[in-house]
Amino acid sequence: MSKLFTNIKVGPHEFSHRVVLAPLSRLRAETGGVPGALMVEYYGQRASEGGFLITESAAVLADGNGYLGSPGLYDDSQIAGWRLVTDAIHARGGKVFAQIYHAGRQSHADLRPNHDQPVGPSEVPHSTMAHTSGGWVTATPNRALKIEEIPAIVEGFRAAAQRALAAGFDGVELHGANGYLLDQFLQDGSNKRTDSYGGSFENRARLLLDATRAVISVWGSNRVAVRLSPSSTFGEMADSDPHSLFQYVARQLDTLNLAYLHLIEPRWLAEEGSEEQTPVVTQELRKHFSGVLITAGGFDGQFAKAIVEAGDADLIAFGRHFVANPDLPKRLRRNLPLNRYDRSTFYGGSEIGYTDYPFYDDTTEECEA
Repeated sequence: MSKLFTNIKVGPHEFSHRVVLAPLSRLRAETGGVPGALMVEYYGQRASEGGFLITESAAVLADGNGYLGSPGLYDDSQIAGWRLVTDAIHARGGKVFAQIYHAGRQSHADLRPNHDQPVGPSEVPHSTMAHTSGGWVTATPNRALKIEEIPAIVEGFRAAAQRALAAGFDGVELHGANGYLLDQFLQDGSNKRTDSYGGSFENRARLLLDATRAVISVWGSNRVAVRLSPSSTFGEMADSDPHSLFQYVARQLDTLNLAYLHLIEPRWLAEEGSEEQTPVVTQELRKHFSGVLITAGGFDGQFAKAIVEAGDADLIAFGRHFVANPDLPKRLRRNLPLNRYDRSTFYGGSEIGYTDYPFYDDTTEECEA
């Protein structure tokens, strides 16, 4: 049997396989960022084989969202909707972490309660996109956060973690990747500050580490995780010395005894089969983080098995294949054909391309090897 289908412990949780539902923005939340029946069905389907699921990003503050249709954990009214999601997952034997984030500069005035400017570490011109009622539009130019505003950001992460606990989650993952606020502070392409949140690695990592410690104060360290994307340029991210920066960040996170560190490989936006599926980021940071590692990068089943067998990562997070195959762990275990995914239905919309993908036992006519 492949090591991909052997037991593993993640924090206090035991799993019988290492296939993880990656956090995926699907933009189907209802008004007010509340998860509705569609989201309950979607997540419940993907827990059919038990295992470990990570939700799409939930905004920690009302003005921290970057996408119309994203869920939130910034208001108590959102707790009941998330409780229905976690109950559906638990009923099928799964466990689930809530991913929480602040979009920072990747936002738009139309998404903010007061229709004001998004915030970031510095005023650096960029042309990232936000999803509004008018569709995908260029983000509103951001202003720099004042240093006295930063504690409220940290408190937003702590309060969101508290709501996640009330909603029945099994842990929390902080989204420090993909050019969102925590990542914006980390990398010097977006962080030009000269105060205690800019300049040195220590200063630029301060917000991420403070937010992580705030979440730990709610959950305990072994049910808290962080996601990073050291080599991704998504969100127009860049750093003058990314290797040293993220090695430093990994070492600092290692001292916190997290449930896991979740890494995004640089090929995650590539078409399937367009690059060699080597977990280069994970291999590098494995030397600096001693805990459980999850890697994500558009991997197929064959390479996922090889990565785990080699010990480069402990679990593999799947995105597009898990979108199209709600029973993905079973299909990978038994080498069954996979449903084709439809990119045009990834973001927003109805049940089409969301909850209507067939399980293998339902039909095999629309599957490909």
